[in-house]
Amino acid sequence: MKKNRIVRPKMTALIFFKIAILGLLDPVIAQNLFNLGMKYTTATFAIALYNTLPAVTFILALIFRLESVKFQSIRSAAKVVGTVTTVGGIMVMTLVKGPALDLFWTKGPSAQNTVGTDIHSSIKGAVLVTIGCFSYACFMILQAITLKTYPAELSLATWICLIGTIEGVVVALVMEKGNPSVWAIGWDTKLLTITYSGIVCSALGYYIGGVVMKTRGPVFVTAFKPLCMIVVAIMSSIIFDEQMYLGRALGATVICVGLYLVIWGKAKDYEYPSTPQIDDDLAQATTSKQKEQRRTVIESV
Repeated sequence: MKKNRIVRPKMTALIFFKIAILGLLDPVIAQNLFNLGMKYTTATFAIALYNTLPAVTFILALIFRLESVKFQSIRSAAKVVGTVTTVGGIMVMTLVKGPALDLFWTKGPSAQNTVGTDIHSSIKGAVLVTIGCFSYACFMILQAITLKTYPAELSLATWICLIGTIEGVVVALVMEKGNPSVWAIGWDTKLLTITYSGIVCSALGYYIGGVVMKTRGPVFVTAFKPLCMIVVAIMSSIIFDEQMYLGRALGATVICVGLYLVIWGKAKDYEYPSTPQIDDDLAQATTSKQKEQRRTVIESV
């Protein structure tokens, strides 16, 4: 029982407020804007643009002092150059279309892959996905900060899902007022998508991310997002016969190069530890407390 109290501290008004913001940032804002942005572009374009998440998270982590940069260090320079390279890849993907790439498994343009191929739709979708990406990056930073005072990953994930569901229902009632058909659920792919998203993407994602984040930080967790692009690009071109364009392929390549520069620099940080980690404050506090206890024992003797 005593161990339980240490792992799961008392719920305070401040912690509950942070959880309410967490439930709003990702389950409501980030996921909905990402899905809406995908309507104006394609699945491959949306997920490739969403790969800027590690770079955005890295910048926010610097602002909130969860990461540090020393420009004399090669690994710090790699993280900075990788962030700038990623932004360049975003510009290429958004503004450059180029000729179509004929892959051996595609059969030419279809109704699915022609949606959002004009520049106006691409920019509109890119803006929505970028805002959603920024919202999710804020979610990762706030989750890392919340874990400092509420180090119970499973309970935190449960609270985020519960509060996010309530907030999402309220937003849906306002946005879909007078349209009861949107609440209809049948035994189809819609139900499968909702179930998979809730269980795997949200519940398991928040819990596993929280466990890793306590020791490795939010930048390390988000650094693996580019792997989604490879899977989505292959599945979209095979299942939906989605047309791939040279500009998007080049932009995606530049994004991957920039992101893995960030990952390399982050890996070197743990190989040669010199940057502050998530639990530094807690470790320093514990060390100070131990020193104080030793001093008290010595003085009493």
